[in-house]
Amino acid sequence: MATSSITKNFVVFGTEQVEMFANAIEESYQESLRKTPSSNLRITHLRSPEEVKKFMAKRTNTSA
Repeated sequence: MATSSITKNFVVFGTEQVEMFANAIEESYQESLRKTPSSNLRITHLRSPEEVKKFMAKRTNTSA
């Protein structure tokens, strides 16, 4: 849950409720780290002019 979506005031009191609230925030944060879109990226390192030409040839063939 994004913190920007919290629009109401609420009161947390007592050791048990504070622990539950802190755990929920920590769990939400940990979940946000697991859902990074960058984990789905494939990276191709082009090291020579020939590799660049091959890569661009694939790109122009698939975009038609």
